[in-house]
Amino acid sequence: MALYDRDYTNNTINAGYAHETESVSVNFMKKTYQLLAASMVAASVGAYVTMPYAVEIMQYKWFIFGAELLILFFGLGMSKGKPGLNLFMLFAFTFLTGVSLVPLLASLIGAGSGGTIGTAFLMTSVLFGALSIFAINSKSDFSNWGKPLFITLIIVVVASLVNYFILKSPIMHIVITAGILLLFSIFTIYDTQNIANGAYDSEVDAAISLYLDFLNMFTAILQLLGLFPGDD
Repeated sequence: MALYDRDYTNNTINAGYAHETESVSVNFMKKTYQLLAASMVAASVGAYVTMPYAVEIMQYKWFIFGAELLILFFGLGMSKGKPGLNLFMLFAFTFLTGVSLVPLLASLIGAGSGGTIGTAFLMTSVLFGALSIFAINSKSDFSNWGKPLFITLIIVVVASLVNYFILKSPIMHIVITAGILLLFSIFTIYDTQNIANGAYDSEVDAAISLYLDFLNMFTAILQLLGLFPGDD
């Protein structure tokens, strides 16, 4: 899902143009983070209202995942430049991602580790915020990270599928999950700087990229905390 609307050959816009559009960029980022917050609310609502149906969601998880992909790659693409419709697609997608998290959340709650969910969200928020601030204030250019990140993402996806369907190795699962956390931490830096540099045409596109970064980091941290619970 992290492939959405990212330009992996993007180069940072020149300093003169960036200076001229500085006020616009600030407003753009403000709206982007507002949409990001609203997306998290939509995901939370999706998880909350469907929590009683965790068993059914587990049975239809691939159907739900397919619906997410359809919205991500086609719905959001077709709704570009169409105010109202693009917001509907954004919140429909984020709502479904919340639904997809229900089996994992329900398993933690059922195991008496419901507090892990709040801990994972707090840890993700702190990490995401720190990485975003670093990306915005850094004088380094991260725009050339696109291709290596894309290649790494493909490798991680393939490794995840191989382990899920063939190897079924708990150790490999831990390694892959830790790799996902690291990968999307770097993606957060990459995407945040691209947003600050005007690489996105709309706040919706920018928000969905950041949301995917946050979601994947949150899920990875949640799984790792679930595998290594602390003493209560």
